Amino acid sequence: MGATFECEIQARLRDVNLGGHVDNVEALRVLDEARLLFFRFAPLAGDDRPGLFRDVPAGIVELVGSQRIDYHAEMRFVPFQPFLVRMWVGHVGRSSLSVSYELRVAPDQPPAIVAESSVVFWDPSAGTSWTITDEVRTTLTAYSAEPVELRERPGR
Repeated sequence: MGATFECEIQARLRDVNLGGHVDNVEALRVLDEARLLFFRFAPLAGDDRPGLFRDVPAGIVELVGSQRIDYHAEMRFVPFQPFLVRMWVGHVGRSSLSVSYELRVAPDQPPAIVAESSVVFWDPSAGTSWTITDEVRTTLTAYSAEPVELRERPGR
């Protein structure tokens, strides 16, 4: 198993809906912010250059192709208490990868959310996906582990 990346995302009062808990759309925002930190700032052992995408050429962008989220517990806003997010790479394909997440509201609690995002590398100038190079693949696998377990979809 590779390393996991952990970060804190500060909860905001605007994240709370009329029911008094963190809105599902805002929970997705938390995961999105954490994913960007992972891609740009994850430390790599024995290397001064952080970030999983450090060797992706300029001009290549990442697009979210899909996201799957399982909510396991209510998330209430607590002032000055950040959300804790743990992430890793669940799969690396030809031009895409999956990111697995666990989001906790406190270190001693089980995940309130588990999720997975599929991210595709895209070359806008060519109008097609960008094939992951061996160098980028090696960097991604430093954080590789089994994908997060999501609930079975109904009817399957």
